[in-house]
Amino acid sequence: MVTVIVGPHESVDGALKRFKRKVQEEDIMKEIKKHSVYMKPGERRRAKEALARKRLRRRLRRMKQLSKRA
Repeated sequence: MVTVIVGPHESVDGALKRFKRKVQEEDIMKEIKKHSVYMKPGERRRAKEALARKRLRRRLRRMKQLSKRA
């Protein structure tokens, strides 16, 4: 659970900004989205494989760009 203690001379906007940063750092929103929709095991596997293919394509594209520069 994320908690933010507001100092005596701190604005609410500053505290809200710190709160949002902590939420983002702890990947709370990612967890909420992951658990908001049920995915069948097969769907989850296909999504995981699709992400792996996407990462591989991105890595290969970056390697091509680096080799062109050299």
